[in-house]
Amino acid sequence: MLSKPRHFLSLLDYSATEINTLLQRASELKALRRRGDNYAPFQNKVLGMIFEKSSTRTRVSFEAGMIQLGGNAIFLSPHDTHLGRGEPIEDTARVVSSMVDIIMIRTFAHATIERFAKHSSVSIINALTDYNHPCQLLADMLTFQEQRG
Repeated sequence: MLSKPRHFLSLLDYSATEINTLLQRASELKALRRRGDNYAPFQNKVLGMIFEKSSTRTRVSFEAGMIQLGGNAIFLSPHDTHLGRGEPIEDTARVVSSMVDIIMIRTFAHATIERFAKHSSVSIINALTDYNHPCQLLADMLTFQEQRG
């Protein structure tokens, strides 16, 4: 039996040690990029990016990051999906997760991402909900660490 994927929906789902490990890894990846190392751990991997709520910075940062790490990204705008409108969230989660390796969702309601995650066979990243914004929090924490020295 396949194990359930671990999702990134809230920092509250992670221990302080795990958060520090994520920050350390992000710092290492930034250093590799600055040195010009071609580090491609996501080669042949696809990120599905589902946007109910559009954002230029979020799209560019996730898409560029995936490409810089050797992978590809598929952008799905509100017009490309029927998330919760005509097609049940559960069906969308099952279908999309069967075709990509990881999914990022930027949505209005946190309940939407929770329902999606429950039926996804791959990990889900919360790129913003009405409840929280864990990726932005991590980015802010990393910036603080870098500035603090």
